[in-house]
Amino acid sequence: MDNTLAKKFSFRSLVLFSIPNIITMVFMSLYSIVDGICVSHFVGTDGLSAVNIVYPMISIELAASIMLAAGGSSLIARKMGEGRNHEAKSDFTIIVLISLLLGVLIAILSLTFMRPLLGLLGAGSGSLYELCYEYFCILIAFAPAFLLQTIFQYGLIDAGKPALGMVMMILAGVGNIVLDIVFMGSLNMGIRGAAIATVIGYCIPTLFGFIYFSVRKSGTLYFVKPLWNLKTIVQACSNGAAQMVSNLSTAVTTFLFNITVLRLIGEDGVAAISILLYAQYIFTAVYLGYSSGVAPIFSYNFGNGDKGQLKGLLKNSLIFIILCSAVSFAISIVGADGITSIFAPAGSPVYDIAVGGFTYFSVGFLFMGINLFTSAFFTALSDGKTASLLSMLRTLVFLTAGILLLPKIAGVTGIWLAVPCAELLALVLSVACLWRNKAAYGL
Repeated sequence: MDNTLAKKFSFRSLVLFSIPNIITMVFMSLYSIVDGICVSHFVGTDGLSAVNIVYPMISIELAASIMLAAGGSSLIARKMGEGRNHEAKSDFTIIVLISLLLGVLIAILSLTFMRPLLGLLGAGSGSLYELCYEYFCILIAFAPAFLLQTIFQYGLIDAGKPALGMVMMILAGVGNIVLDIVFMGSLNMGIRGAAIATVIGYCIPTLFGFIYFSVRKSGTLYFVKPLWNLKTIVQACSNGAAQMVSNLSTAVTTFLFNITVLRLIGEDGVAAISILLYAQYIFTAVYLGYSSGVAPIFSYNFGNGDKGQLKGLLKNSLIFIILCSAVSFAISIVGADGITSIFAPAGSPVYDIAVGGFTYFSVGFLFMGINLFTSAFFTALSDGKTASLLSMLRTLVFLTAGILLLPKIAGVTGIWLAVPCAELLALVLSVACLWRNKAAYGL
């Protein structure tokens, strides 16, 4: 069967191929955002703060899933390009099984050490702690489904079926929205309803993926009896290390944002930074959706040795990302009031803090697209070392330094400037890495 990844891509066909995955990633980001909107309206800003306080642990889950999914995807697509199709199917099956086991382990450990974990995250005691506990217990119990939905999403792209992944995630996203309204609104289940709606959303793409890859034996990718090979797991983890580092760093920096804002502004500040981070999730989802959507094409052509195609893919990708960055920045500036009002009523302390922060925070949207794409690009070419270095410096070193240092210099304004400053520094590094590796990849 012909592989969709093998065709010649123009700018238009490349963007069209990526659009289903962009939509997919946007709907994945809606899991957190819809919970935030509904929790804010039905539970209150304390509920919104609780969702953000437990988010670092969700980031750890996401780190594990993205590491295996992105790293495994580049390995699978490259082997397809090299004509090693049965090995690619075996590797995919192994990655699914490892993800399932890892999800079970994360759930067991998190539930066992729930109370000290929440204390470490800053949940404190009283009503805020209870909200965090109720929400997180339900979410973490379904960690296996959380990991597998990401694995299957990347698997559908490798199989040349990104549109199916899009449909799968739209169904999950719509289901999550409807159930949030029903559980928290009609049934008055509080934050517990938000958690139940979210995990049902996890289960929809997970069940779909199991059925699709078990039944569709005529496609380019499906489950086979795995040829167990430790090298496969190590390579997948190595290739996806950059994405893992990025999401682990998100856990750290979200925690630092929370405790810094709590110290300078209080709980209203945590709710306000939550709103800004939700806006960032949407714009980041577009960049990640494009990058992960086209990554298998890069991997396939790298495995096939088609450097001419690689050069064209890189040029067109950079053009698309730059255009999206400009649009994202414009939307965030013009729509700051509207975006904030979705979560908090105009004139409230949370609203005023968030709108004030948007002016500075949104500058980062100009730079982060190139940074995210560059990391994904090196992952696709199995250069996990460069990709990991970029991700670690961008999301851990630069951003952590910004959160810790800038508020001491500029007060509350320094909090909002942390992301733009980190992204600008990372942009310089990304451009330098692309330029330095031009000759190595024939670009």
